[in-house]
Amino acid sequence: MEPPAPSTTPHTTEPVLVLGAGPVGQTAALLLARRGLPVLVVDEHPRREAVGSKAICQQRDVLDVWDWLGAGRIAREGLTWDTARTFYRDHELFSLSLSDPGASPLPPFVNISQSRTEELLDPLLEQAGVRVLWNHSVTALDQDADGVEITCRGPRGPVRLRGSHALSCLGAHGGVVRKALGIGFEGTSFDDRFLICDIRADLGHWQRERRFYFDPEWNPGRQVLIHPCPDSVYRIDWQVPADFDLQAEEDDGRLEERIRRIIGQAPYEIVWRSVYSFHTRVADRMRVGRVLLLGDNAHLVAPFGARGLNSGVPDAENAAWKIAYVRSGWAGENLLESYHTERHAAALENADVTSATMRFLVPRDEEEQQVRRTVLERAVTDPAYHHRVDSGRLAEPFWYTDSDLTTPCPERPFGGRPPRGRTPEPCPGVLMPDVPVRTDRGPARLRQLLRRGLTLLLGPTPEDTTGPRFTETVRTAAEQATSAPVAVHRISDLDADGTLARALEPRTGQVWLVRPDAHIAAVVEGTDAAAVHAAVHTALGTVPVPPQTSPADGTAGARTTP
Repeated sequence: MEPPAPSTTPHTTEPVLVLGAGPVGQTAALLLARRGLPVLVVDEHPRREAVGSKAICQQRDVLDVWDWLGAGRIAREGLTWDTARTFYRDHELFSLSLSDPGASPLPPFVNISQSRTEELLDPLLEQAGVRVLWNHSVTALDQDADGVEITCRGPRGPVRLRGSHALSCLGAHGGVVRKALGIGFEGTSFDDRFLICDIRADLGHWQRERRFYFDPEWNPGRQVLIHPCPDSVYRIDWQVPADFDLQAEEDDGRLEERIRRIIGQAPYEIVWRSVYSFHTRVADRMRVGRVLLLGDNAHLVAPFGARGLNSGVPDAENAAWKIAYVRSGWAGENLLESYHTERHAAALENADVTSATMRFLVPRDEEEQQVRRTVLERAVTDPAYHHRVDSGRLAEPFWYTDSDLTTPCPERPFGGRPPRGRTPEPCPGVLMPDVPVRTDRGPARLRQLLRRGLTLLLGPTPEDTTGPRFTETVRTAAEQATSAPVAVHRISDLDADGTLARALEPRTGQVWLVRPDAHIAAVVEGTDAAAVHAAVHTALGTVPVPPQTSPADGTAGARTTP
């Protein structure tokens, strides 16, 4: 199910430049290529280096994007733990068994190393015809009204490259782009650091468990987190002091002792080890002109809750469809500003969530220390305190309920952030639930269908009209608002087993407008051509023009110029 390729003209044949070939850059490049755009990727490294686990926990909605791009193997190779155990000193406070109520065939998340994810995405870039220039370090960036020019330090000297737009996925150390654009990157850095060891060992039932230890006697006053990964690898994170010396610990045997205190006498090998600091920072702007900042280049958060890569991939999807629509002439440059407003709001929410976690993990003063002690000590005997033990809220999508591209529906308001592990009821701004559907090409997932472009899903046909007439009324009203391809489907035609109807509970005559990134843009009355027309304009950030109507039956007439 290929999405419609943007229409191109001679002045838009330049590539989109993707700066950085990490997983966010890879995803952005693949999404752009999938939508028919030429793409050029540059990366400072001489070649792909498959080293270490790095970002390991990939959330379902990110797996969904990769699956659509042909990288379903990431989900299949990944490991999903089903039990989360939390300890305070020598007490197990509670354990959670993770159920999966969703209709999607994809798991709620998987653990798989970032390095392996990159390995699985690389062949797709080659298949898509995306060129990657390795050993090209960005040293300068300029832009004008027509495009972006970057200067790189290449293996044979300076290289200048030009594109219509640039997506900067250079990670935390990509300050060269932020500086060139005058973007601030304020936030907080924490004194404590984390020691990571990826070890390979046979630990039996631990292969399906995530373990979090608060203040164990073998790391007093700090935390330890253990995650299972594929191939009998376990990632262990120790919170350590700012002056921690890894080499010294290896030399005198203390690292060996650390590991043995956790796994006992089981044989093991160290696959990778590193020490890292963690920060909370958000860029002032995520879009300046034709340049967009994505992933760690735009926002850094502490790792608890896995909100790093799991927010970078939604950055890529948001940016890719909007650049494709701008390049096609289906929307104006102002649509790119909505990338900043939507994804900057997402970055701020992630910063708020992870900052609250860090205040619990690393109290800043005696008052916060006392709160933490009280919660942990009471949680030993009182289950009412369990929900206050904060070891990180697992990544979840950001909902664009306040976006200028979203048309609110009074009958379906957003109810606010749901409890952990829950998703909000379908309403404008949230991701459409992923359910099995039937298509002309056979069984599929709903989001695979939605990512082709703008989609309108129709509820039951009103009594005063026929199904074909209702469908055509909606289609004509939508096509008047945009020259972009529009798909119209009756929910009853797609619904393979009734799951979609149960998820949406559509009223008679109701229409659900969905964006190319599978977010619900509007829920409106399909018999109101003006409402459909306005909702499509709003979803694309364009200025509505009242639709023409036929005096005979009041239905929308010929397309007007948006």
